[in-house]
Amino acid sequence: MAHAKTESFDPVLVRAAGLAKSLSHPVRIRILEILAARKGCICGGLVELLPLAQSTVSQHLGELRNAGLIRGRVDGPRICYCLNAKVVAEAMAAFKDIFRRLCEPCEDAAKGLSTDPCRPRLSSRGTSPETGRRLKPKPKNRKKSLIKETS
Repeated sequence: MAHAKTESFDPVLVRAAGLAKSLSHPVRIRILEILAARKGCICGGLVELLPLAQSTVSQHLGELRNAGLIRGRVDGPRICYCLNAKVVAEAMAAFKDIFRRLCEPCEDAAKGLSTDPCRPRLSSRGTSPETGRRLKPKPKNRKKSLIKETS
């Protein structure tokens, strides 16, 4: 199996990507919600709360445990699972920081401090500086113009 080349990236981003991957299934998010609602550990009974087989739930718990989002403690024949509050807080801080950086250009554009990064910029001749092509203006509401023409 090929491994992603993550050595050249900031370790904080690599960790955030790993956490995002561990959250990439709705069952895993639901498991975290169940554990958070219990405000403690849950020993057994998790399978009854989810519409999945025991083996499938175990695989999802394993993914969350490998990411460090939950902890498992052996209690006789079963394992008790708890949220790892420290890692959950670290994940929240990492995602907030990423989305804050992603949103800054859009917030600046909304305030008129810079151009909207999502809209193509126009040169003084009405062409895109990236491609040099003339950008066509968006057509006005075609329905309204058709109604006016027929009346």
